[in-house]
Formats: sequence, structure tokens, C-alpha cells
Amino acid sequence: MNESLEIKTVSILGCGWFGLAFAKKLITLNYTVKGSTTTPEKFESLAQEKITPYLINFTGDTIPADSDFFQSDVLFICIPPKRNSIELKNYPKKIESIINAAKNNSKHIVLISSTSVYGDENKSVNEHSETHPDTDSGHVVLEAEKLFKNLAPENFTIIRFAGLIGPERNPGRFFAGKTDIPNGLAPVNLIHQTDAVGVAISILEQHAFGRIYNACAPNHPAKKDFYTKAASETGLIEPYFLKEKKSWKIVESVNVPKFLEYKYEIEI
Repeated sequence: MNESLEIKTVSILGCGWFGLAFAKKLITLNYTVKGSTTTPEKFESLAQEKITPYLINFTGDTIPADSDFFQSDVLFICIPPKRNSIELKNYPKKIESIINAAKNNSKHIVLISSTSVYGDENKSVNEHSETHPDTDSGHVVLEAEKLFKNLAPENFTIIRFAGLIGPERNPGRFFAGKTDIPNGLAPVNLIHQTDAVGVAISILEQHAFGRIYNACAPNHPAKKDFYTKAASETGLIEPYFLKEKKSWKIVESVNVPKFLEYKYEIEI
């Protein structure tokens, strides 16, 4: 969905692990960036990065946010559901409140979602595949996606990230020293922070809004091979996986190569 309108201002709701890295990259590209945090302690650190900071803590019912935050060319919603059961249940309602607050102010809205909307059905999946989540978080994320599409049918973009790795998320630590780990021959579906940011930047720069993107590295080594190597390279005790392939999926993308022509920088 290409447009001639120049994108200058980007609002990022949730400057966490991905959101902050994304914001920093945007600053280097001379975008004006508004960033939100839920903690007063992080307010000053955002300002030091030349990000205009906003203190925003959404619930499902209230929107205690400065309306100026939503005055932007593009809003990225980067708040994954929390594991807490109450928070998890309220996640779709929270996303609904955010979209209602933003849809008349932000020209484009991008929801950061997850490939957990696909269950492990022992097959390859892409953006055209049916979604059958098999985890609680997958169910609430899919519900949030559906709300988003219903509330903003002409103004939605969804990025479904695979498992995120990178700085402070060293995969070598995930299974280090553990034994008899099941499903060792199952393929992994991961994306490095560098490429997660890269895909989001590509959507902005190419004005490629209005569709769903699966963002996952195109190579899918076996779980035992990937995590054993990662632990070894980190100097940690190598894990031991059972040589079995029970439940799995391979996440592929039709839209990233077709509409973005994005080339992944980090091989998994």
C-alpha cells in the first residue's frame, strides 16, 4: 500500500527490548520518535536517546495517555502480553483501548504480534495459513489481531515475530546444562533483534502498510543443533536433547520477500 506521504514522526508504544532498539535505529535515520514507558525511572533514559518520552500505562478500561503521543505518521504497538494470568486475559481489551485512542490520530498503526498464533501442526505455515494457536498467549495475541482488523480495517499492519534473540537474550543460556530435553529434532523459528528492527524499518521506508508479515529467519536448524552450538559458543554446559521430532512448525513468509525484498542479516 504505497503512498507518497512522507513519514517523519513515529510513535512507539512500549520501549522495551524490541521497541527501544527500534527507536534508537529510527533516531539514527533522522525520524522524530515518541516513545512510551510504564516506569518513571526509564523516562530520563529515553530522553537521553533523543526519544521524546511519555509515561503511559494502559489497562483494559483506562487510557491515561497524553493525546499528543498519538499524533504521528505511524504508531507501533510493541507491548506483548504478560505471563500473569489476569494480565494475559486482559491483553485483547488493552489493545482495543489503544487502537480506539489512536485510530483517528495516527495515519498508520502497526501491531507487533507473534508467530505463536500458529500452532505446532507439523507443517510449514505462512501469512495465508489458518491460525490455530495451541498456547494461552497465542490465543490472546490472535484475539488482539482480530480486534485490530475489525477496528481499523483500512489501517492495519501486523508483524508476527518469531522467537526473538539478540543482546540480553543469548539463546545459549536457554537450555544450558539441561538434559533429556524433548523434541530435539524439531526446527527452530527465530529472528535476531537486528532483523526484527530491519523488517520494521523496511515497512516504514517502503510504505508497505496494510498487510500481515511473518518475520522469521529463513533457516530452521534442528533445536538440538542450534541450542547446543549456542551454549558451546557461550562457554556454557552443552544441553542434551532427545533425538525426536514430535510437534513442530516451520514459519515462512510470503509477504516479506514479495513486498519488502528484505534480506536477513543474521543467520540462525
